[in-house]
Amino acid sequence: MSTRETRPPRAYVDPYLGGALLGVVLFLAFFITGNGLGASGAISHVQVAILGLFAQSHVDQVGYFAEIGGGAKNALDNAGVYMLFGTFLGGALSGILARRWRPETRTGPNVSVTARWVYAFIGGAIMGYGARLARGCTSGQALSGGAVLSVGSFAFMFAVFGGGYALAWFVRRLWN
Repeated sequence: MSTRETRPPRAYVDPYLGGALLGVVLFLAFFITGNGLGASGAISHVQVAILGLFAQSHVDQVGYFAEIGGGAKNALDNAGVYMLFGTFLGGALSGILARRWRPETRTGPNVSVTARWVYAFIGGAIMGYGARLARGCTSGQALSGGAVLSVGSFAFMFAVFGGGYALAWFVRRLWN
């Protein structure tokens, strides 16, 4: 066993400091790119880029896809794509440096690992569909929309938290 494995993980960042740093990142995103933070738009760009590798004619024929990556457009030439990959790499680097990077699946005592993965994929698919339907993801709505005091963003976040609390009552037995 190496020395790195025997040392305990570092403490988490103070939440107030983390919130302030997130605010700085959000400001810099608006300042540098002209857009806020959010992942669903970037994921759409990545999806269109992958689709273009296999069926560029389809991308060119569908208006939504063509707007992102049709013709000579590079679907990956978008600031959101760089932020998406930077978020993943930054999170991985942070986990490695804090000694918290390890594969694990956390479950409740009444949930198998397989069931946890199935629930996670179903929940992710529902959230992905909702993000496309709402034309934005929760991070874009909550952070970027809230930063510009968008009434719709605040209504959305109240609905997200209300729905989460309502659903928690039905699934609490899985975690107790």
